[in-house]
Amino acid sequence: MESAGDFSSPPELDYERWRDLLRSLCGRYNPEGIEPRAFAGWVRPVSVCGFTALKLGCNAGRIERTYRDVRLDGADHYFAVFQLAGHSAMNHNAQAVRLAVGDVALVDVARPLTAFVDNRGKPWNVVTLNLPREALVSHIGFDPQGGLCRRGETPADRLLLELIRNSAEGDGSACSPADSYTQLAVYDLLGALFAPSDPWPVSRQAEKLFRRIRTLIKDRLVDADFGPADVAAEAGISLRYVQKLFMERGSTCSEFIYSLRLEHAARLLQRRAFLGRSQPLSEIAHACGFRDYTHFARRFRRRFGCAPGAHSMEEGHSDAGTVRAGPDESASGAHDVQPSAA
Repeated sequence: MESAGDFSSPPELDYERWRDLLRSLCGRYNPEGIEPRAFAGWVRPVSVCGFTALKLGCNAGRIERTYRDVRLDGADHYFAVFQLAGHSAMNHNAQAVRLAVGDVALVDVARPLTAFVDNRGKPWNVVTLNLPREALVSHIGFDPQGGLCRRGETPADRLLLELIRNSAEGDGSACSPADSYTQLAVYDLLGALFAPSDPWPVSRQAEKLFRRIRTLIKDRLVDADFGPADVAAEAGISLRYVQKLFMERGSTCSEFIYSLRLEHAARLLQRRAFLGRSQPLSEIAHACGFRDYTHFARRFRRRFGCAPGAHSMEEGHSDAGTVRAGPDESASGAHDVQPSAA
């Protein structure tokens, strides 16, 4: 990684090199809206306040990160995006925001993203700060919502932006003993900026309990009989309190369990396609805690926008060539995965 003093004037990259370098550093992001031969962009990794950061930009009109990109990356962190030049807009986590110079937005890389740039063909510049999810949540005491943007209107906004700029344009030292303290300041400022507008009182103890509950669920994921009541019993708290912990974070315990099961299923389908196996889809459903295939298929289609068999074939064609069809993927199998009333 280059030092902060090397932050300016990064070399231009062509379409393929820009996309591949960004993928190796932080995941799959695809430039759209411009011919590859006319594309120009740059990606420069640097150390900022002890964090991994990227200075990046390009002349593409749109940057896309899809559900499939999220699944393939398997990343679990946030980006704080600082707009240094140009204007952009972002659709992320059911939020639509615009960014001008000095604004900062939060991106959850576990969710899709579409970024738009309207600079009449001129390049745009941002700095992205990589924030490990566990470290960020542990420090600020809540799961921040990706897709939010702050306008540089408060002292905390201005202080954070100035801190990032000064670190990025520093004297060339990539790291210093003060970085660990500076990181804490960055976490505190981000917590102040992106706290819920109607915050709930979240103690460190409550956050620690919630993390333990998530671990309990992950350990019992394949048990079809495991539900919210079992979570409460094993955690030693009331079912009502379990539901309250999840509702405060914009979800329910049941939906969280289903979400983890479906993510596990997507990984198994990817491995099935990659290895060219003929494992029946019903076996994958049962291995992920679903009692019957129809319920699994309905949930899977609702989450990922396609049937499990179609997902498997997509992964097989893109990553492993032709995949052998399993018993659940006959010509009439599509009938079994049509959406129906829950």
